[in-house]
Amino acid sequence: MPAQAMPIVAIIIPIFALILLGWLIRRHGGLAEGFWRDLERLIYFIFFPALLFHSLAHARLDLLAAWPMVVVGVLFTLTGMGLGRLSKNLFHDPLPVYAAAFQCSFRFNSFIGLAVAEALHGKAGIAALGLLMGVLVPMANLAAVAVLARHGEGRWLRELIGNPLILATAAGLAFSLTGLEVPELASTTLELLSRASLPLGLIAVGAGLRLDALDHARGHLWYGVAVKLLILPAVALGLSLAFGLTGIWFQTAILLAALPVSTVAYVLANRMGGDGRIIAAQVAVTTLLSMITLPLWLSLSR
Repeated sequence: MPAQAMPIVAIIIPIFALILLGWLIRRHGGLAEGFWRDLERLIYFIFFPALLFHSLAHARLDLLAAWPMVVVGVLFTLTGMGLGRLSKNLFHDPLPVYAAAFQCSFRFNSFIGLAVAEALHGKAGIAALGLLMGVLVPMANLAAVAVLARHGEGRWLRELIGNPLILATAAGLAFSLTGLEVPELASTTLELLSRASLPLGLIAVGAGLRLDALDHARGHLWYGVAVKLLILPAVALGLSLAFGLTGIWFQTAILLAALPVSTVAYVLANRMGGDGRIIAAQVAVTTLLSMITLPLWLSLSR
């Protein structure tokens, strides 16, 4: 059965089954903690960049058609940042809590997004989402770092410029737009790496879930969850309709807006002195609840 004809729930369930598998392996598999750190680095620096580059380099994207989707993505991301900033006035938690929780309103889990995009549209879905990510990942990183900066260690600019997902997206787009062909041997190697990226990425997402801080800063916690899973997708839906998005562009915009929070937000908060407990709880809650909300939002975009 073609992916487009399958019920959204049937597409989502296997993806979250791998996340659950990662959670179970982390807690009952007897693997050392260092294994998971090394796996996350391997996925982030090797497997996912290979997937993005390979998909974009072979795609023939119509940037004119995609441009409204990018505008919609920028607008709903800015809305999420504004709502995240509003939380500082609504709650009276310490600054490190706000600085970490601020990210929940707009950061997205690329691993889950790319897995869903591939299930829905194959390589074309990965290319479309990769294009949108190429614009929004730098925005999200800059905003998060700006709020966390007073706790920072001064290395964020180097990390942003050297972000492997951004570099892979830029390189893939360059190949696509110039019509260059990836040599067959290199293309086959990248294809093999790409096949490993999504299942390993989803298992790593599950392994990273932490539910031990649900009573910590509950106002900030649930506010961010509501913004990310309910308000932001609703804003994206309204903007998509207003800009006349259809087909893959419409569904990609809704998909990215409805994704749970990225585990990278937790890593960044810990590195820059934010409260890692609050964002870890938000990552876990949004990931679990998105098993319900993500199919609902995607069903509205078909």
